[in-house]
Amino acid sequence: MATKKKEKRNVPSGRIYINATYNNTVITVTDEQGNVICWASAGQSFRGTRKSTPYAAQITAKEAVQKAKEYGLREADVLIKGPGLGRESAIKAIAAEGIKIRMIKDITPIPHNGCRPPKKRRV
Repeated sequence: MATKKKEKRNVPSGRIYINATYNNTVITVTDEQGNVICWASAGQSFRGTRKSTPYAAQITAKEAVQKAKEYGLREADVLIKGPGLGRESAIKAIAAEGIKIRMIKDITPIPHNGCRPPKKRRV
């Protein structure tokens, strides 16, 4: 039985999720329905505290977009989550790679009253 070679889907527009934590930056590229096309993490190319730098986020974004371009990605919505340092530099790197950014949205979860605080210390 002959096996068919899996052909790459053509995805002209999609979404780019940037998850920038204090320790790492993860960039996920999806199509309009939310199916993951490719992803990249600063932890793949950097070790230790260098993962959390804006430079690491920039390199990671460039890596993710180059993978996504193989699928024909030309324009995308950017959704950012988290308080990390790599937020702005990742967006700049995406724009520099030639992806047309339609929208930038912050989807960082904000607690509406949060957890109950720990009880006061008795010394």
